[in-house]
Amino acid sequence: MLRKMKQHHKLTVALCLIWAATILYGEMFAFWLPPLFTCYWPHHKSDGKFTKVAIVTDPQLMDKTSFRLSSKTLALELAQFYTDINMRRSFFQSVLPFKPDVVLFLGDYFDGGPFLPEDEWQESLSRFRHVFGLNSQGKVGDIPTFYIPGNHDVGYSRIASHKQDVIDRYEKVFAIRNHRFMVGNVEFISIDAQAIDANPQKDLASEVWKFVQNVSSDAKSHPRVLLTHIPLYRPDQTPCGPHRRVSVIDQRFWRHFQDQEVIYQNYITAESSKKLLELINPILVLSGHDHDQCTITHKLKTGSVTEHTLGTISWQQGNIYPSFMLLSVPNTVQQNSSDLDKMLHTQLCFLPCQLYIYMWYLSLFVMSLLTLLLWPNHGISFLNNTADWISNVVKLSFVSGVTKEKNEDENCEYEMMWDAEGSMHLVKKVLDTPVKQQSDKPLVERGNAVMRSAARKNASEQIELAMDSNVSAGGSDSLIRSASKSRTKLVIQRVIRTIMMVIVIAAFNVPIYMMLMFKDWIEK
Repeated sequence: MLRKMKQHHKLTVALCLIWAATILYGEMFAFWLPPLFTCYWPHHKSDGKFTKVAIVTDPQLMDKTSFRLSSKTLALELAQFYTDINMRRSFFQSVLPFKPDVVLFLGDYFDGGPFLPEDEWQESLSRFRHVFGLNSQGKVGDIPTFYIPGNHDVGYSRIASHKQDVIDRYEKVFAIRNHRFMVGNVEFISIDAQAIDANPQKDLASEVWKFVQNVSSDAKSHPRVLLTHIPLYRPDQTPCGPHRRVSVIDQRFWRHFQDQEVIYQNYITAESSKKLLELINPILVLSGHDHDQCTITHKLKTGSVTEHTLGTISWQQGNIYPSFMLLSVPNTVQQNSSDLDKMLHTQLCFLPCQLYIYMWYLSLFVMSLLTLLLWPNHGISFLNNTADWISNVVKLSFVSGVTKEKNEDENCEYEMMWDAEGSMHLVKKVLDTPVKQQSDKPLVERGNAVMRSAARKNASEQIELAMDSNVSAGGSDSLIRSASKSRTKLVIQRVIRTIMMVIVIAAFNVPIYMMLMFKDWIEK
């Protein structure tokens, strides 16, 4: 019994340690991998001074429009919490350790932004600020932070044209939809891509194109980067490069039949894309919206320009491999240089696959239960098996040695003697009459080892005969009932033992899990 308890204690300790290591990796260490091992700033120190920009897009904080659930339901609260804490860990433990000089968001901060009433929109805004550590000025600490609007923030033109209050509350918090700013020695041009293809006779579209015309008419004294939430047009089935996780989505574009405002689009139209590139003439285009990574090259009369579409930072938005981008912007640029596009360095960084982490938790839970239920009482150990093998070898060697000695000296017999401590010894005695063959030994001779072995054999045969007679007498039913009761008792004992061991493992690991959750959720 004591040996069984020791085996169970060892198994419990082993599972406690395995679960602790799993939780520490899944809740903490996995998010340290990008800044420590898998990602880096794309520029080199020898290349001169750069401004480091971290780019994030499409967090789309979940709300009641995400799953068509009522507000404050338990299912929605749990989904929001685990999605928010995953993005918070990603941002604080994977993005900010790179120590960026600028943080850039490419839109879609809420999931149902245009459809939320004011109080729920303010609640989502508070969650957004908490997840990304924003202060009242909208900055990540002291880091300059810039935003562009997405379709989940202000809606497509069909919605925005009828909800001016949605645009007003967005611009009050995040800044105007069409604006320009400097990073390093490069000018960033941000546009409201949701209105670029709106009805040209209405205010939304004319406002965007007026801004673009003003940018174009200004003397181009700095290289430009175009920021658009909706990607520029690309032909159907255009390859997106090696980082694409799902198949490429072809152009989808729908207008309302009455006012011709946009209901949905996943790319800017070909005409608008061409006009934007010709008027702004950027050296790089950055976009989001697609939730997956895509890198393409647009051909122009003056050359070509690369567009990077970034994947979402949220693991709940259709991409199980969330990502962000590091952009190195030079602080000094020669305008007449022939390779301006090569002065901007980009690096795509992937975050942990949260879905796989949860799948591993579930698999480990099932394996733990099966192990606890099916683990044999005597344990399974390589060392124990090795020790048994060595013991058998030693016994065989000893028996063979004894046999050899008997063959060499047939005039001797061996008698088992016990000392005061209870140890058995074989004592060799010389026989008066030589024994010629093993079969000639007296079967009734006292003190002879062979005789005692034969006696034990005869006793076991008698017991066997007695058992056979009992079975033949009709005792088989009682034996079956006894075996069934023993089996049921064993099952109950194993279930109780498993429950107790699960409680012990949970008591050790649940506090670790809760501590990590609390540590990552509190204000920093």
